[in-house]
Amino acid sequence: MRLNAVDLGEGAPLVLLHGLFGAAGNWGAVQKWLAGGRRVIALDLRNHGSSGRDAAMDYPAMAADVAETLSALGAAPAAVLGHSMGGKVAMALALTRPALVERLVVADIAPVTYPPALRGYVAAMQAVPLSAGLTRREADAALTEAIPEPGIRAFLLQNLRFGEETPSWRLGLAEIAAAMPVIEAFPEFAGRYDGPVLVMNGERSNYIRPAHHERILALFPRAEFGTVPGAGHWVHAENPQAFLGLLEPFLAA
Repeated sequence: MRLNAVDLGEGAPLVLLHGLFGAAGNWGAVQKWLAGGRRVIALDLRNHGSSGRDAAMDYPAMAADVAETLSALGAAPAAVLGHSMGGKVAMALALTRPALVERLVVADIAPVTYPPALRGYVAAMQAVPLSAGLTRREADAALTEAIPEPGIRAFLLQNLRFGEETPSWRLGLAEIAAAMPVIEAFPEFAGRYDGPVLVMNGERSNYIRPAHHERILALFPRAEFGTVPGAGHWVHAENPQAFLGLLEPFLAA
């Protein structure tokens, strides 16, 4: 599947892959800043944003989408940066198509299986009554019981279109709901990726734990580790200055 792309700047290509429930636009100011010296391409992964819908959401399939899109855009090989689910897609791409990945950046995710903590978000979003006249405030209220954190609700509601007669989601929610077991997991891949790798975690996040380092290094033996101070899981949004402070020297090396 060729993915929707937001393409800025000129020079060596850098590809940005968002996390679950995200979209290319989530990179916003970070993409614009990075595009000052390189070509930066943010993609909508399948079942997200303006990209196509498909029942398959396993990581080899999503990595193949990125490979197809980079080839179509003439942007390979590229540096590839993925956050959360997008980080797993980036790792899968590096392990299956290493010639396309000049270097790899993984933001706050490990190549392991995570508990089903986010399935309630999908169910809550599916339960929002998408009737004519629905307001953002009403949609927010419908999510509050299942998702008490205002910041997370605001992030999820970025995917709800209100400009049409009947609101609609910019997500393939049915496809995502069915695929949550494979999204939470990470498959076994033969071989490893021997290119340069930066793995960043948020200081306040528990997505990457010391126990994961052995698994990461087995697949990515040149991995370096860095911590974004004061940040939780959304490292590039919560402390973009420190995030860029780790990222830019790695890209320039």
